[in-house]
Amino acid sequence: MVIRAATASDSAVIHDVMMKAFEEYKNETPPSSALEETIQSVSDALEKGEKALIAFDEDEPVGMVRFQVKKEDLYFYRLSVLPKKQGDGIGKKIVRALEEYASRAGVSTIRCKVRLTVPKNLNLYSSIGYITYDEEVLMKPNGVEIKVISMKKVLSAFKEE
Repeated sequence: MVIRAATASDSAVIHDVMMKAFEEYKNETPPSSALEETIQSVSDALEKGEKALIAFDEDEPVGMVRFQVKKEDLYFYRLSVLPKKQGDGIGKKIVRALEEYASRAGVSTIRCKVRLTVPKNLNLYSSIGYITYDEEVLMKPNGVEIKVISMKKVLSAFKEE
């Protein structure tokens, strides 16, 4: 497994992996906004400073994550693993690579938001040391509410002894 930083030229790969991974959320209320994204919207985000990591199994892209670094925090979203590869530990490997990236960048805390209706994602992050620090209801433009949990992990290099 190779995990590498993405560039804007990887937008189609990022979009493809994300669409396949988020397909399972198309019947959520509301469906994930990830499903509304286009290759162009991914490319635009990368051009504006968003970052991404892509995981490859041999030469096949099998997972990815998008993120932003802001001051002392790294905020990640759209963690995606191809459905046929889910359960193989790829998501954990991607998050570990993200943590290594954060440490090299001098970032002390990694954060994410998770829909309350997706317990497998809550369990994934909890199993690798992420803790819940907030719960909120987000209002979508169409008036639909989404309950989300905010999770974070303070990297060991930055924890107080």
